[in-house]
Amino acid sequence: MRGKFSVCLLLFLFLVSCSGKRETVLTFWALGAEGEHVQKIVRKFEAKNPGIKVKVQQIPWTAAHEKLLTAFAGNSLPDMCQIGNTWISEFTLINALEPLDEFIKNSNVVRRENFFEGVWETNVYDSKIMGIPWYVDTRVLFYRVDILKSLGFNSAPRTWEEMLKVCEKIKKEKGKYGIFLPTNEWQPLVLFALEGGAKLLKDSDSYANFDDENFLIALEFLRKFYRLNYSPSSWLEIQNVYQGFAEGYFCMYITGPWNVGEFKRRLPLELQDKWMTAPMPGKDRFPGVSIPGGSSLVIFKRSRHKVIAWRLIEFLSEPENQVEFYKLTGDLPANIKAWEDSILKMDPYMRAFFIQLQNLKPLPKVAEWEQIAMKIVEYVEVSASRDIPSEQIARKLNSDVDKILEKRRWILKQISKDK
Repeated sequence: MRGKFSVCLLLFLFLVSCSGKRETVLTFWALGAEGEHVQKIVRKFEAKNPGIKVKVQQIPWTAAHEKLLTAFAGNSLPDMCQIGNTWISEFTLINALEPLDEFIKNSNVVRRENFFEGVWETNVYDSKIMGIPWYVDTRVLFYRVDILKSLGFNSAPRTWEEMLKVCEKIKKEKGKYGIFLPTNEWQPLVLFALEGGAKLLKDSDSYANFDDENFLIALEFLRKFYRLNYSPSSWLEIQNVYQGFAEGYFCMYITGPWNVGEFKRRLPLELQDKWMTAPMPGKDRFPGVSIPGGSSLVIFKRSRHKVIAWRLIEFLSEPENQVEFYKLTGDLPANIKAWEDSILKMDPYMRAFFIQLQNLKPLPKVAEWEQIAMKIVEYVEVSASRDIPSEQIARKLNSDVDKILEKRRWILKQISKDK
């Protein structure tokens, strides 16, 4: 009888201990539509990891930056988060992020060689890995195959010179614009500058360097399209990009992977085999460089569940899950092995992106980049609409950006004193 009682007591204690066992809750902030779609993949992670619950909070992109800074100040950051690549330096500078080098050492999935070098580099700060690329994007050339062929061009332009020749012939024989280079975008000028070898900032990225000869060459190249009427000199001329492209109002456009799906949906059925993507033309080589974009996954320093957060990052980085995420969102996989899947390998529009992702140059790793980019837009608009020498524009841009970087110089000076 005593033996039965002992067994029952042990069973009771076991059941009580099991019922009292709490699951670990991992908090994960994801931005935009990704926050909705990633939950489907997260459920698979939870099924493989009993006892772990991932709480995904969807944050609008427009509110994300401010919300993260507010959460940092209030000590209420999540365990992990999706952030834009250009934010890495800022959140590293305020000591919000956990370096991931030690985790990577023991990982078979997250290895530097499994990712596009130019995108991986955006996550490196002071030789430490602060984030892992989750999905990537870059800009390539979208073009009308039929229009170029009708003018004797059997492929997209491969150099800057060919780019101008295509535009010249389109203007002469069709009376249309060769390309649309929106004056409210900074990306075309910046990628031309990086292709030409320009270094946008100098002295530990604390001063502007837009009067650099290579930047001036890129600025002059961009201005040719507006001066020669090869591109609209105001973005207001193009009310609908897809309609303008479909009607042949312009036949080349530098844009990113999100527009592959949009072009497939918005262009008429009869034009679906009459457009294609191509890597960026180079200054005097092919392919030229483009700029890395996308989002990375980070772990916050104050997280109490860093090991579990890393486990989820590894899971989201696995090729099969990267492919599934691409199917859900259209976001390009960061893991190179995912590109071996037929859905990407056999898609003709994706080939240009795969080539371009291997030819990238990172942007300056400064917290002020978003402000600098907006200032560049301001001067792109000036360049397109006013007859002011490029040297004068560059000097004024330098002056404005130097003011933006004033706080950075002060911080670097304090760091230098502490050393």
